[in-house]
Order: sequence, then structure tokens, then C-alpha cells
Amino acid sequence: MTWINFPLYSGIIALLWFLGIVLLLFSYKKDRYFKFAQLFFVVGWLTLLLFVIKLWIELDRPPMRTLGETRLWYSTFLPFIGFVTYFRWKYKWFLAYSIGMAGLFLAINYLHPETYSKTLMPALQSPWFIPHVLVYLFSYAVLAASSIVALKGLYDFFKGNYKPETLKLADNLVFIGFAFLTLGLLFGALWAKEAWGHYWSWDPKEVWAFLTWMGYLIYIHYRYFHSQNTKQALSILALAFVVLLVCWFGVNYLPVANTSVHTYTQY
Repeated sequence: MTWINFPLYSGIIALLWFLGIVLLLFSYKKDRYFKFAQLFFVVGWLTLLLFVIKLWIELDRPPMRTLGETRLWYSTFLPFIGFVTYFRWKYKWFLAYSIGMAGLFLAINYLHPETYSKTLMPALQSPWFIPHVLVYLFSYAVLAASSIVALKGLYDFFKGNYKPETLKLADNLVFIGFAFLTLGLLFGALWAKEAWGHYWSWDPKEVWAFLTWMGYLIYIHYRYFHSQNTKQALSILALAFVVLLVCWFGVNYLPVANTSVHTYTQY
């Protein structure tokens, strides 16, 4: 199981998810199509999960080191979040979004293939590596979901058909994502202490991670103290995701990245 197998797996997944989205659209007229759409989504997701597991076994290390590998996990987490959200709130459009975004990240990986290496630098050979990366990527996926809810809420707001439950959905997603984001920061600090002897060094990646955490904390506080200011709250949430994107991969392209101990995530 190497990168050479990825086009086959991604092609199967893309076909299943495409058929699922088509059936989901038909289900708005005839609801019976939706059960078949769900089946295609689940089988596609299980196929992706199988690829990730087999890749992990082949590499003999968790595939979490490079940006391409993190995109693979992002594609794995997003449909799961879409399924859970649908079963809780019954938003078909949100399920379609999560599948579509997962497919987009698979497409990016297809267009930018990587040569997966089995080697890990010493700093990554730590028990904190897996929990730190997993909780961060899960939080990124949940917070990305909250941001698309925010964008849809803003669109509905300007169209004059805004629904209050949209903000409630965004709040719940942010609370979950922020909790995992906080765990990611704590796990990262413990990992840094073990690897470099200190919990925090104001590394560029650490600074942007802190700014991301603050962005969502600002949203939570704003919602608590200004619960009626819907437009402003949704705008803050959308902007917070921009900061998250800079933290995830944008910081790698900044000049300060040359001084970062996290540069290994680029390759």
C-alpha cells in the first residue's frame, strides 16, 4: 500500500460520493432516494478509512507527518461529522457539504501526490504525536463545518430568510471543535516539553495556533454577551476560520517559517 494505490482508491470513493450527492439531490423530490445516497456515502467513507489503515500499516507509522497526510485525515473526519450532524439535526445540505469538502481534499492529494517515507524525525517519535495530531485535525474538521454554517447563515441573513437554528448548530459545532482545539494545544505543550525541554517557545506555528484558539474563544464570548447580534457573530466565526487556515498550512509559506521547528510538516 503506497501512494501508487491512491488513484484507484480515490477514484472509487469519488464515484461513490458523486452518485450519493446526485441521489441526495433527487431525495428533495422523492425522499426514498436518500437511503441510497447514505449507502453510497458510507461505503465511500469506509473505502477511504480502509486506505488510511492500510497506508498506516505499510508505512509502519501514523500517516500524519506531511500536509498531504493531514489532508487525508481531514477527508476522513469531515464525512463522519456530516453523518453525526445529519442524524442530530437532519440537515441534508450539511451532509452534502461535508462529503463535497472531503472529496475536494482528496482531489488536491490526487493532483499533488507525495512520496511517503517511513522515516520519522526524532521529535516525531513521541507518544504525544498521534493524540496531538488527531485531536487537532478533528477540531479543524469540526470548526470548518461551523464556518460553512456561518457562511450559509450570513447568506440567509442577507436574503432575509435566516433561521435561528442555524446559529445554534454553529454554536454546538464550535463548542465541540474548541474543546478538541484546547486539547491539541495542551498535548502540543506536553510534546514540546518532552522533545525540546520547554512547553512554549513562541514558534511561528505555536503563535498561529494560539491566535486560532483566541479567534474561537472571542466568538464564544461574543455569543455569550451579545446573543442577539447574529450578523456580527457569524462574521467573527467566518474570520476565525481564515486564521485557522493560516495556522494549518498558510504559515508554512510565510518567511518566518524558516525559523520554525514545525517545518517538517511541509514535506
